[in-house]
Amino acid sequence: MDTSPVVAEERPRPAPAPAPSTRFEVRAALKDSAGVGLGFLPLGLAYGALVTQSGLDWWWAGLSAALVFGGSFEFLLIGMVTASAPLAAIAVSALLVNVRHVFYTLSFPLHRVGGRLGKAYSTYAMCDEAYALTTSEQARTWCSRRILWLQFFLHLYWTGSSTVGTLLGSLVPDSVTGLDFALTALFTVLALDAIRDLRGDVPTPVLAVLSALAALLLFPSQMLLAAFTLFTAVLLARHLITSRKPRHA
Repeated sequence: MDTSPVVAEERPRPAPAPAPSTRFEVRAALKDSAGVGLGFLPLGLAYGALVTQSGLDWWWAGLSAALVFGGSFEFLLIGMVTASAPLAAIAVSALLVNVRHVFYTLSFPLHRVGGRLGKAYSTYAMCDEAYALTTSEQARTWCSRRILWLQFFLHLYWTGSSTVGTLLGSLVPDSVTGLDFALTALFTVLALDAIRDLRGDVPTPVLAVLSALAALLLFPSQMLLAAFTLFTAVLLARHLITSRKPRHA
């Protein structure tokens, strides 16, 4: 009688799914950024037309869009440059307008971006639209290449539309109105997408609206910075309160 122990056969483990190719990531990033790119077109035309009307050279719009990449600050920068504002005033204005990016770093997926060069460019090219897209529910599985290509396309859209806008700025009649509302409309669409991703989390958008209203009433001259600060403080307090509650099985 055979009393040797029976050795169970080990089943081969399934091979891990292959990583998406670079071509797939580029196409996906292009598709993800297409909607925002359409929103950048009227903004770039408005910015280019403003550069032309300010008496600056045509190449100034594309160069500032590529190097500064500050969105709303670039509109402010034109007036400061034409008025020969001191560098200290420009630096302080840039800090006040773009200080909201400090709050973006709390949840921006920079940890998924690989390499020092990639992290450096991702930090440089982080804008409102890139933050809204990369922090959505469907973006939680995006890899480093997809995030970087998304930011590159957004950077390219803004630079290209600004350059085209300054070349066609003289053709835009003064009677055309509403181009300045394109930025507000774009942020409205991004906010609606973010609210949709919350999936029933009603308190979060309510707290955001209340923080904005409180900042508008108490600090109207620094409404954006005060709203971000208040909203961050409220979210931290909410997290501390909910984490202390006993969890039931």
